[in-house]
Amino acid sequence: MTCSPALLGLCVHLSPANNPALLATTEVWNLVAQSGPVAKIVLVLLLGFSILSWSIILSKGTKFRRMRSQSGRFLRAYRKAGGRLQDVSSVSEQFKPSPLVAVFEGGFDEYRRQAGAGSRSLAAVQRATQIASSEEMTQMESRLPWLATTGAVTPFVGLFGTVWGIIDAFQGLGNAGAATLRAVAPGISEALITTAAGLFTAIPAVIAYNQYMQQIREFGARMDDFALEFVNTIERPAPQQPPARTRESVVLEER
Repeated sequence: MTCSPALLGLCVHLSPANNPALLATTEVWNLVAQSGPVAKIVLVLLLGFSILSWSIILSKGTKFRRMRSQSGRFLRAYRKAGGRLQDVSSVSEQFKPSPLVAVFEGGFDEYRRQAGAGSRSLAAVQRATQIASSEEMTQMESRLPWLATTGAVTPFVGLFGTVWGIIDAFQGLGNAGAATLRAVAPGISEALITTAAGLFTAIPAVIAYNQYMQQIREFGARMDDFALEFVNTIERPAPQQPPARTRESVVLEER
C-alpha cells in the first residue's frame, strides 16, 4: 500500500515530533497517566470544580446579558408612557427578565392596594420597591459564592496534590538510593501538574466572580434609581387624557 505525498506530509506534520503543541499536550497526558492515585483523585476533584464553575459562568453571563438588554427596553417604554402606570403594567410581562420590572410590579401592586382602600402612603410604596429590589439582588447573587469558593480553595487543593507527589517522589528516591536530578525530576514534574490544574480552575472563577459582582452592583444602583423615579411618578398628578374632538371643534379648526 502506497501513501500519497500530500498524505505523507500531513502525517509528518501531525506527528508529535514535528508539532510542538501536540507534543506538549501528549506530555501533559503522559504526566497525568503516570501520576499517583492521590494526584489522580485531586485532578478528578478539580475537574468537578471546573465543570460546575463553567456551567455557572456561562448561565450567569447569558442571564445578565438578557437582563441588561431588557432593562434598557423597559426603561424606555416606562418613560414613553408618560406616567400612565396602567399602560406600563399591561406591557411589563414582555420585559420580564429585567429586574426593573420586579421593582415596578412591587411598587405598583402596593399603589393599587392603597387606591382600593382609599389611602395613600408613599413610604409604603417605597418599602415595597425596596423589598422587590432586595429579592432580585438575592436571585442575582445565587450560586456566585460557589465561584468565590472555587477561586479560594482549588489552588490549595492543587498544592496539596503537589506536596503529596513531591513527598512520594523523594520517598522513591530514598528507596532507590540514587540522589540525582535525573532520578527526582520526573516525580516532581508529575506532582506539579496538580498545581497547574488548580490554577487553571481558580483563575476563570475569580475573574467571573469579580465581573458578575460588579454587574450586580450596577443592577442594584439602577433599581434604586428606578424606585425613586417610580415614587416621583406617583407623586405627580395623573396625566389627563386629551379631550375627544367633536364635530363642531373640527369645523372651527378648519376655519
